[in-house]
Amino acid sequence: MTPQTWANWAGNVTARPAEVVLASSVDDVVAAVGRAGRDGAVVRVAGTGHSFTPLVATDGVLLRVDGLRGVTGVDLDTRRVRVAAGTPLHELNPALQALGLALPNLGDIDRQTISGAIATGTHGTGVRRQGIAAAVRGLTLVLADGSVVRCSAQEEADLFEAARVGLGALGVVVEVELQCVPAFRLHAKEGSAALSTLLPRIQEEADAHDHLDVHWFPHTDRCLVKRNDVVGAGEGPPALPAWRARLDDDLLSNRVFEGLNRVVARRPGLTPTVNRMAARVLGAREFTDDSWKVFCSAREVRFVESEYAVPRHAVEAVLGELRAWFDRTREPVPFPVEVRFTGTDGVWLSTAHERENAYVAVHQYHRMDPRALFAAFEAIVAEHEGRPHWGKVHTLRADPLRELYPRFDDVLAVRDRVDPHRRFTNDHVRDLLGS
Repeated sequence: MTPQTWANWAGNVTARPAEVVLASSVDDVVAAVGRAGRDGAVVRVAGTGHSFTPLVATDGVLLRVDGLRGVTGVDLDTRRVRVAAGTPLHELNPALQALGLALPNLGDIDRQTISGAIATGTHGTGVRRQGIAAAVRGLTLVLADGSVVRCSAQEEADLFEAARVGLGALGVVVEVELQCVPAFRLHAKEGSAALSTLLPRIQEEADAHDHLDVHWFPHTDRCLVKRNDVVGAGEGPPALPAWRARLDDDLLSNRVFEGLNRVVARRPGLTPTVNRMAARVLGAREFTDDSWKVFCSAREVRFVESEYAVPRHAVEAVLGELRAWFDRTREPVPFPVEVRFTGTDGVWLSTAHERENAYVAVHQYHRMDPRALFAAFEAIVAEHEGRPHWGKVHTLRADPLRELYPRFDDVLAVRDRVDPHRRFTNDHVRDLLGS
């Protein structure tokens, strides 16, 4: 194909790949990787572009796996499913529901492909839960030499551990095997709270609920708190009526919020007033629904984001320092700061590797300059062993990352073995993992 411009969802990353290949089968992927090898070209794989970092950006071959979709195998006895790599979560979740299954945890956006979600460490929330990559039980990859390799904890174990959150740096994932759980329902309680009241007991709140998600509006003391708990069949209040879901999730959370952000982009001094208004608009609600319908919501207002995982005990200090920075600088930020929690896992490049975490995410409207916010945020989390979300804006490079990830050099050893000529790289990957 002729060169064309690729852009991510937020529009903060663009690239001009020399060739874009649309794969609809594993054979297509093998052929594309083989051709790139003969031509001396690099290959990056694009999902739906929901990363805010230049992980995908390339002037070589951009490989799209959108055509690899759907559930490819099911074992209901073990509750394991095999899924083609290009399957977006918003298609996977109802497909699992039809089988009586669900993923144990999800993030709050479902536009990503399953392979993109695990490659960047998408995590969700819940101190007794883990990120999506922890549910991966097997991967099938096309390696740089064109071979198709299946890996798991039992076969090619080092490749499996490195590739579960692999940044697209080890090969092209073409199929994912997932450990699911029986489909479950969540009782959602959402309402406003004062940050000054919530923060001293945020650890207790995290322990008390299966899933806790906090959205604090800068320049105010108000936050929206989402508490989700697993309930049995027939328990909990009914699902939201269709009109209420449209009002909250379409009109208020997207259309009205877009308008408020446009106002702030033109008149930044109105940010505190607009944030207080936004905090009041998103009122209390309580409902029960299928897990994935509660976890995931539509995000139509475009933004750029930086998110760091810090040790769970550090979240109060991080939020206190961030609040002091807002008070001191009055930096106009109309998007809420999001706070979530997860339990520990053993995935080598997972932000939760051998550590319970609190996740703090700062966002800026895509029409506004995020640099001051992101720089201040990174300076704060650097004092608390912050590990960056791989798909969100950060400036860390290989040396500091090595200090944060105990298995970092093991990942590099796997990379040296399966991609010695660095077929799957770009400038950003070289910054993260070294040359």
